[in-house]
Amino acid sequence: MKIPQGFSKKDDTRVCRLRKSLYGLKQASRNWNKKSTAALVKFGFTWSREDYSLFTHQENGQFVDILIYVDGIIITGNHEEKIQQTKDYLNAQFRIKDLRLLKYFLGIEVARTEDGMVLSQRKYTLDILEDSGMMGCRPSNFPMEQHLKLDKCLESHKTDSTQYRRLIGRLLYLQTTRPNIAYSANLLSQFVSDPRQEHMEVVTRILCYLKTMPGQGIFFLKGDDLSLVSYYDADWLGCQLSRRSRTGYVLLLGGAPIS
Repeated sequence: MKIPQGFSKKDDTRVCRLRKSLYGLKQASRNWNKKSTAALVKFGFTWSREDYSLFTHQENGQFVDILIYVDGIIITGNHEEKIQQTKDYLNAQFRIKDLRLLKYFLGIEVARTEDGMVLSQRKYTLDILEDSGMMGCRPSNFPMEQHLKLDKCLESHKTDSTQYRRLIGRLLYLQTTRPNIAYSANLLSQFVSDPRQEHMEVVTRILCYLKTMPGQGIFFLKGDDLSLVSYYDADWLGCQLSRRSRTGYVLLLGGAPIS
């Protein structure tokens, strides 16, 4: 190993010895998950079996929840003292950086109002439009034409499959706060193996739709209503490729569509 030029003094050949490596190793994520899980369980948290990134602690009507994604952590609860104790414990174990109130996490922006909380992906949406060269496009009032039936379109010209897959992947993540594009994005994801020009035109229509309101998101009304309501409907023989029936659904949490 050699120190970069200008980094050290003249004739100084000392280098840093790497005792433990974390980033870039295939086993790093597994080791980090194992260590962080053991530390939280030791502190009294319960590891959720439904969502392996969620840890909960409940005692005498008080609760603290921790959500972990790689090295990003969200801590919430109804007991400030227990939350602070959890932060101090994590800092002693891993030396964390406290960013205070949640404002931005994994591309999701969090805004608080007197009436509730808004989750949006405005910056993420604008990045998609800019990277695809659609910042100057004409906005559209709907993501896809009604009753549009897409098939493999083998007679149409092929399009750039790499760009198509990248856009579909980003749209699938964007539906986290934009459930109104979920149907269109999932429908188009069926053709990532062999995308055609007609498929790309529908993707372009979705981007034009996002241009209309890039900051639109999910609004959670303040209150104690956490009722989960679901609506389902079936499209008999709706799939043009397999002639199978398809099921559509929407999940509402406290009146807000979450999926």
